[in-house]
Amino acid sequence: MTTTADIEAMIARMALGDRAAFSSLYAATSAKLFGLCLRVLNNRAEAEDALQEVFVKIWRNASRYQVNGLSPMTWLITVTRNHCIDRVRARKAATGDMEEAADLADAAPGPEAQAIAASEKGRIDDCLSQLEPDRADAVRRAYLEGDTYDELATRYRVPLNTIRTWLRRSLIKLRECLSS
Repeated sequence: MTTTADIEAMIARMALGDRAAFSSLYAATSAKLFGLCLRVLNNRAEAEDALQEVFVKIWRNASRYQVNGLSPMTWLITVTRNHCIDRVRARKAATGDMEEAADLADAAPGPEAQAIAASEKGRIDDCLSQLEPDRADAVRRAYLEGDTYDELATRYRVPLNTIRTWLRRSLIKLRECLSS
């Protein structure tokens, strides 16, 4: 089992250009990060592409990671989530035609990915159910569907700073719930 210290050490070695550390980090974290890509993007092929791009970003930005007492997985997940949300936003902005859609491969996840996703989804759903319904919905919209703070403020008819506070406090509660 890879520990937090192991992951931090791998990131530190990657910042120095250690390719073996990169391989070790990929082996230790790629399954979880792929699950996140798949959840946000809802397309297996796009999730695979996004995961490759995420690891390139991690390689290039390893020197930016700072040990701060929090889990290094938080940093990795944030990089992954932000990248996937950027892809969702780009997809929303792009227009495609139906002929392109007909040529897409089946994006359904395999049995192993479905089992992992179901387990993680259950934990996350349990923790989200402990939040107030509007807060849980705001978290889903912001971090899974890519809604901006402005869109959320308009939707819930609250000031922009209130949305930021809702999300920050909700994420703290989720982190506490998921770490217990």
